[in-house]
Amino acid sequence: MNETPTSFSFGMIGLGTMGRNLLLNLADHDFAVAGYDKDTSKVSLLAEEGAGMPVQGFSSLPEFVSNLRTPRAIMMLVPAGPIVDSVIEELQPLLQPGDIIIDGGNSHFTDTNRRDAAVAAAGFHFFGMGISGGEEGARFGPSMMPGGDQQAYQVVQPMFEAIAARVGGEPCVTYIGPGASGHFVKMVHNGIEYGLMQLIAETYELMKRGLGLDNAAIGRVFAQWNNGRLQSFLLDITKDIFTFQAPGTDHLLLDDIKDEARSKGTGKWTSQVAQELEMAIPTIDTAVAMRDLSKYKALREKLATLYGPEPAALNGDQEAFLASLEQAFYFNMVITYAQGMHLLAKASKDYGYGLQLAEIAKIWRGGCIIRSSFLSDIFNAFQHTPDLPHLLLDEQVRALVNAAVPGARTVVAAAVTAGIAAPAYAASLSYFDTFRSARMPSNLIQAQRDYFGAHTYELIGHEGVFHTQWTPAHEDAANKQDTFTGPANQNEQPVIPNK
Repeated sequence: MNETPTSFSFGMIGLGTMGRNLLLNLADHDFAVAGYDKDTSKVSLLAEEGAGMPVQGFSSLPEFVSNLRTPRAIMMLVPAGPIVDSVIEELQPLLQPGDIIIDGGNSHFTDTNRRDAAVAAAGFHFFGMGISGGEEGARFGPSMMPGGDQQAYQVVQPMFEAIAARVGGEPCVTYIGPGASGHFVKMVHNGIEYGLMQLIAETYELMKRGLGLDNAAIGRVFAQWNNGRLQSFLLDITKDIFTFQAPGTDHLLLDDIKDEARSKGTGKWTSQVAQELEMAIPTIDTAVAMRDLSKYKALREKLATLYGPEPAALNGDQEAFLASLEQAFYFNMVITYAQGMHLLAKASKDYGYGLQLAEIAKIWRGGCIIRSSFLSDIFNAFQHTPDLPHLLLDEQVRALVNAAVPGARTVVAAAVTAGIAAPAYAASLSYFDTFRSARMPSNLIQAQRDYFGAHTYELIGHEGVFHTQWTPAHEDAANKQDTFTGPANQNEQPVIPNK
């Protein structure tokens, strides 16, 4: 850089791809920033890429901290887990009361709750912030989800608004809410990401195995869809993948990549939290399960030899099926977002986050991995009705779903008949059909639970909780009578249900 400032307005611990690019983004916007990493090669890379910019790297933590302007604002971008605690422990003796620590990694929100309390007790400010957009987003404009200490966020708010992605001139960053809300929202963002990626993979499978399309044709379909209502970051990169040849070859790199998907845990955390909150997000759950199943490659190959034949081709007119497939993908995309937003609404109430779902959809429209044109519809729905219980209740979304669901039924039925796995497609459709059922068969489950475990049940039109002795212990089976025993609270009079 041309001139070394006497102090820096922002510090970054961890100069990997995300940390380094965020610092360079800040420097692009004329903020004097500093970075620290134990790996001197990363410090050197920052110096190389930041030449001529107000940015400096340090390999000494005390020197790094001492060069930051007070109150110091320091972000950590290090792997989630014990490393975050280790960095905080090493950092705290070097700080002064009022300094700010920001965890910008993908930490589990319960860890953020714990760290928030511990850091506050030590006299410092702390907040967790989800960041989405990958390497390109960090460098040129991410979507950011800060939550926790609002006073601390206000100190760095001008910086984050300056470097965030922008849609319609508005920055894709907003204060999410108290506690670990920022990391919770980022976790659900990643869960939605899992669902969408699985749906794209299944779409690829249906075109390749079911329709017999070659890579070039599949790439053209994805490119065409990305120019329409399905426009999204994930489809945009997918169309590029279908044109990228392996270096020195005449075939796609995609064809050389193993069919074993990895993960970093955020999708699994989303499923786990949803179960704890008694929320149904089956498309996301299925996406997590399919990544796990993909890792059993040798076992899958063995089963493939035992349970032939190979899946059949999809019958019928190819163009008509592709039209149905576009409808089905759109339907499934809507359902995936709807599940994620419903989970956010439930967590907001249970955890006291006070989430503004319209604002979350708004900042997801740019910079982040799940950005898509449909997020404008989600924003409009929750802006019109902030306390909307479920996205599917919105009138405009209902019209979109009703128009697309015939394609979803066509595709799922064809895939099942041909023996082509489309688990996320099927999960989305079943979720929809179950949610629109005024009466589910769950009454039978309650009867079974009461039969084998005396878990009780409730009755239609009657107050109270009831239990029945379904098998009389001292009567001959041939002389069975109605054994309804009435309320579980024996102080109430039993109610005999109609036969």
